[in-house]
Amino acid sequence: MNPRTRLVFAALITVWVIIVGWQVAEHRATRRASRVTLIHRARDISETVGLVLRSQRRFGVVSKDRIESALKEIIKPGELDSLALLNAAGEVVASAGPPIDFAAKTLAPTGEHWTRDNVTLLNLVDLGMNVTSEFDSTNPPIVLAFPTNRPSAGRPPPDPSPSDPSPGERQPPDRREAFFSSGTNAMLVITNADGSTNLVPRPRGRGRRDEGRSPFGRPFWMTEPEYRQAIEKQSVHSFAMVLSTRPLNAIVLRDFWLRGLVVLLASLAVGGVGLAWRNIVRTAELEVRLVRASELNTRLKEMNLAAAGLAHETKNPLNIVRGLAQMISRQESASPQIREHSREIVVETDRVTAQLNEFINYSRPREVRRVPHALRSVVAEVVRALGYDLEEKAVRLHVQPDLPVIEADEQLLRQALFNLLLNAIQAVARGGEIHVNLSRQPANEATLEIRDNGPGVPPEHHADIFKPYFTTNEKGTGLGLAVVQQIVLAHGWEIECGDNPPRGAVFRISHLRVAGDSRSSGA
Repeated sequence: MNPRTRLVFAALITVWVIIVGWQVAEHRATRRASRVTLIHRARDISETVGLVLRSQRRFGVVSKDRIESALKEIIKPGELDSLALLNAAGEVVASAGPPIDFAAKTLAPTGEHWTRDNVTLLNLVDLGMNVTSEFDSTNPPIVLAFPTNRPSAGRPPPDPSPSDPSPGERQPPDRREAFFSSGTNAMLVITNADGSTNLVPRPRGRGRRDEGRSPFGRPFWMTEPEYRQAIEKQSVHSFAMVLSTRPLNAIVLRDFWLRGLVVLLASLAVGGVGLAWRNIVRTAELEVRLVRASELNTRLKEMNLAAAGLAHETKNPLNIVRGLAQMISRQESASPQIREHSREIVVETDRVTAQLNEFINYSRPREVRRVPHALRSVVAEVVRALGYDLEEKAVRLHVQPDLPVIEADEQLLRQALFNLLLNAIQAVARGGEIHVNLSRQPANEATLEIRDNGPGVPPEHHADIFKPYFTTNEKGTGLGLAVVQQIVLAHGWEIECGDNPPRGAVFRISHLRVAGDSRSSGA
């Protein structure tokens, strides 16, 4: 993977991480906003409860039946499940809805307890609302059952006044009366047989004991200890409510799926861009190889004309020289020295002719005809052709048995393998080893490797070894590997030279196209 591709993939991964982090943050913000909305709903309910307490408070006392009836009207299952008015000790003095299990909830210090299905809020002081803050701390609202007409313990009944009815005019048995003091006036409370009540202003008589009493003072029928005990046990100090979180959960769940969909689309987009970039890079590399091969073929076509003329003008004189030298070497009248020089002329003529033939072969344009061929069969034919060279140096050749079928020009492939194996045989010492291996790659591609344990190629010559007339062998012409590179590039493949630790060299041909899924063929 080249640095540019790594940079693009790193950028795509960064964008994906940013999108995922953004969606996670937005989902958390939505969840927090939903909770804030629920808290605002709790504030509205707390204001309603405060209004109910203020409207039903009469002379410091709130009827328990009436306040619980009013609280039941506020209850809405699925939104507001329970309400409870609490005293200073946290005990319930009035409630509506299912009982609240305070023992199982840890409400301090935030006053909130969240569960999967509901949230319990206590007092709401931390939320900016305290419905009891408007009441005097010494005269909090007291929730009691409606008082009956009975004198306070240890206190005599009030003296009759001119406005009181006489004993003969007492109310009938099915009606009871009681009164509360209220500053300068007193209120007469009439309880009928059907449970209904009426408040009737009652003029104050002289000498009554409720004179100077505050509007929300102690009810006349209570002693001071009873009043203090009622404040402690029955006064409204705070309240708790249980709100359903099902609407909140529905909003959060819907937002979660929407955010998940965005992340999924972002993942598909990033993956698609990554695959597209990978295909673009591969296409660009293939185009570069094809352009290089096309340019090389163009140059070779131009050189072919000159090479053909050179071959025609050079081979004929060389053949004449070679023939004359052979004739001189066979003359019995010639001295041994002349016959020896004649044989040397023949050898040098053959060497020049071989170089000329390789040059012509290198200059010839390559027309590749790709057809499926069993690589194992091609290698076997080349090995048979090089059998004498292998036996002469006792070279051990190891060929991978499961070589597949590849798409190539058989004649050109055979020539390339012949030059590579001959180069390896010439490089190794007597008794050396040569390995021919193939590794499969993705997308039905393969890489062919020819390894030897010879002296190897210096790293600085790895790129120059494929140039024409560059050789590290004194007897080499420098065109064998150049011809191999020419054939490889004509097929759209690539070839490289590397080290074969601990000793030797490796020539690696990559991007071979495997035909189907065949792995071997008979030799």
